[in-house]
Amino acid sequence: MTFAVSSTDFHYEANNKAHHTSEITGQRLILRRGQAFTITLNLHRGSQPEVDKVQLIAETGPSPSEASGTRAVFRVSGPPIRSSWSAAVQNSSSSSVTLSVTSPANASIGKYSLKIQAAKGTPQTSALGEFILLFNPWCADDSVHMQKDNEKQEYVMNEQGLLYRGCAESFSPSGWNFGQFEEDIVDICLKLLDVSPNYSTNPGLDCSKRSDPTYVGRVVSAMVNCNGDRGILLGHWGNDYRGGTPPSRWTGSVEILRQWSLNGCRPVKYGQCWVYAAVMCTVMRCLGIPTRTITNFDSAHDTDRNLTIDEYYSVSGQELKLSSDSVWNFHVWVESWMTRPDLPAGYDGWQVLDPTPQEKSEGVYCCGPAPVKAILEGDTNIKHDVPFVFAEVNADKVRWTVGSDGSKKKSYSNTRQVGSNISTKAVGANAREDVTRFYKYPEGSKKERDVFAKAVCNLKSTGTPRCLDAPPPAASGVIELSIKLQKTPVNGEDITFYLHIVNKNQSSKNLSITTVAQALRHNGRPEDPCWKNTQTIKIGANGETKVTLLVPYSKYGASMLENDIVKLTAVANEEGSNEMHMTEKDVLVTNPTLSIEVKGTAVLHQEIKAEITFTNTLSETLRNCLLTLSGIGLIRTKYEIP
Repeated sequence: MTFAVSSTDFHYEANNKAHHTSEITGQRLILRRGQAFTITLNLHRGSQPEVDKVQLIAETGPSPSEASGTRAVFRVSGPPIRSSWSAAVQNSSSSSVTLSVTSPANASIGKYSLKIQAAKGTPQTSALGEFILLFNPWCADDSVHMQKDNEKQEYVMNEQGLLYRGCAESFSPSGWNFGQFEEDIVDICLKLLDVSPNYSTNPGLDCSKRSDPTYVGRVVSAMVNCNGDRGILLGHWGNDYRGGTPPSRWTGSVEILRQWSLNGCRPVKYGQCWVYAAVMCTVMRCLGIPTRTITNFDSAHDTDRNLTIDEYYSVSGQELKLSSDSVWNFHVWVESWMTRPDLPAGYDGWQVLDPTPQEKSEGVYCCGPAPVKAILEGDTNIKHDVPFVFAEVNADKVRWTVGSDGSKKKSYSNTRQVGSNISTKAVGANAREDVTRFYKYPEGSKKERDVFAKAVCNLKSTGTPRCLDAPPPAASGVIELSIKLQKTPVNGEDITFYLHIVNKNQSSKNLSITTVAQALRHNGRPEDPCWKNTQTIKIGANGETKVTLLVPYSKYGASMLENDIVKLTAVANEEGSNEMHMTEKDVLVTNPTLSIEVKGTAVLHQEIKAEITFTNTLSETLRNCLLTLSGIGLIRTKYEIP
């Protein structure tokens, strides 16, 4: 009797543990490429264990072919062959043969079938089973290889993380459950690739390109948003979140991904930048690509590729919506770790990928991968989307004053504000790591200005639509204004602050000072003023003074948006002069915190009680409150307790 297999033992638990996928499941085979796995072929009675007369077939995608790298036919021959599929006998008996099978480190990721057939004569193919193949940061030959074990633990294996939100001078972390190893998430992530326009257009080519993390990252960046495809999240930056979930209510990716999958790949409502980035982080980690979330404070959105952000103000200090450029209080994207063989040497490592739909890249709402090294060095001629990300962290900001007749006067330039406190979670700790130094040289240094000039020149060489005017020097007027908080504002309380005014002139000045407060969307777009104060003061020669002001909660409370940020702007006009001086400050209004106290000692597989405490700081009763509970590996669905 010839070689005949009765059943196959895929050694799920042992293989998955060796491939760092046991956190997903021990009931099916989930592997990482470039690494051997073990299978045992149980033979029919009387079958001859002559494995040299059979060959294995590994296939992925709807139309697998050897030419595209989605089909491999290989003999049981000996030691692993570095660039191709291979198999070797570990041990053999009259009833079974145990093989060590190795995939190449550049194999396409995805769902595979494994078959066996006779190597000679009439092919008789038998299915052995299926498995999932992922990227492998533990394999030195894989393009996502990461050397340090603690970094792999953080950027691939950690299912929980921190997202930083707020404004440059006042921000805080919030927890996020990535949940990349919940059992159904790997299937949802592969489904995401299968419903992309790339797959629909040419499934064979798409599956072939899934060997490349640069390609996969770009597809995932496009598919996390639903603009132009069947992507996961619908964005919304307004006040009305009816028909969906406000972005600030999400606490993890799993519920979002499951909702998208169960609802026929219809978009989940609603997302904003941190939600987009967190979901993408889950997908990339699940697929095996080391990934982390990054928050950039005072993040520029440069719509015309000139590396300058133009802002317009009325003479009374109200910010006007005259430019599509903006500076977001914060913006969140991800970095993924990979080599870049498509680029000149020197651009391997962390790559920026941004799923928030801001601008199109090659006709698609996606961004990246943009090498962080290229951003640091001003190499805006490098793909993908380096100019856009460079502007986010290092654009110059120019302020214009708009007169009552519509005339515009360039009043101020700031080369230092954009891109500050760039933050991510530290490796192995619930702490913040500042990564600003990897994105730009110290603000104000000659090196930083030289890199900016280089970035502009590189843009011109690639055909930027507008030449960059030299920005005006920063205002050095004889009147200096600044806003200082008396204390950290808490929601429900008045905002108390003072204006610090310094007169560096040799003569006294009469000043008309207008101060306004505006609720601010996190993308930098202000609402109409909710509070305004105008007063006249006289300040002596070489003098200084403080003006104490208060924005009542009754004025700002009803105007607050999801991100709880108020923009304070003060404008001082000199009597008998056209001179105007301005200062502004974004203020994060903090919310009361929840405290959790565990009662008793936690015992595995037993219930445990916890007490959650919340203090209402408002002078009004809260109604229709919901307490949301979620926990990776503990609670399958999010609980909402009224």
